Amino acid sequence: MKVSEGKKIYFASDNHLGLPDYKSSLQREKKFVQWLDIIKDDAHSIYLLGDLFDFWFEYKTVVPKGFVRVLGKIAEISDLGIPIYFFTGNHDMWVNNYFQKELGIKVITEPQQFEINGKKFLVGHGDGLGPGDVSYKLMKRFVTGNKFFQLCFSWVHPDIGVKLGQFLSKEKKIMSTKKDIGDIENQWLTQYCRKKLESNKYNYFIFGHSHIPVELELNSECKYINLGDWISHFTYAEFDGVQLVLKKYES
Repeated sequence: MKVSEGKKIYFASDNHLGLPDYKSSLQREKKFVQWLDIIKDDAHSIYLLGDLFDFWFEYKTVVPKGFVRVLGKIAEISDLGIPIYFFTGNHDMWVNNYFQKELGIKVITEPQQFEINGKKFLVGHGDGLGPGDVSYKLMKRFVTGNKFFQLCFSWVHPDIGVKLGQFLSKEKKIMSTKKDIGDIENQWLTQYCRKKLESNKYNYFIFGHSHIPVELELNSECKYINLGDWISHFTYAEFDGVQLVLKKYES
């Protein structure tokens, strides 16, 4: 992938739209749409690294109510020919084909490697990576990988199913994991990055999930960035073809 002069690649994650209530979620949604509207003028591509929604489940003919502003803006940008990559997070894991068909974006479910302007990136949401948190990893495998479980859930009436999913999401009983990441140097995502560097060369690791903005030099040629969130930090990363930097959106 080649980024031409004057173009940029943007990365953002963890909007959790729908949380904690309609009014505050709508304010944050409008702010994010405002940012998208600004960056579309020089965007080469946009990477959304998961948890765009606090809960998302696609029935065969039904999707969760709301979020029309952000979905419409994503569709508009996609229609302009700007590639958008959507990485599913642990809160919007039940994505089927709605985003691809209606929004024209690419949905990715696992961390993926990209080479951009000769720089090697490893990009993903970040949940379930690194050491520890065995119970969450087992639960994630059961919830995301079990087609029978998803089929059973799809039989529940949407009014009940979405309410149940929202409750579980907010209560952090199924779809969340700890956000207290402690010492950055010894945090599990940092350990994951350092372990990957033992067998592969990377210039940038970009993840979300922890909600804590991080910009950490792993060695002289590699940087780990955590994108923070669009709940309290409103942070994002920008790659201009040469350097990757973490920034804060001030509306």
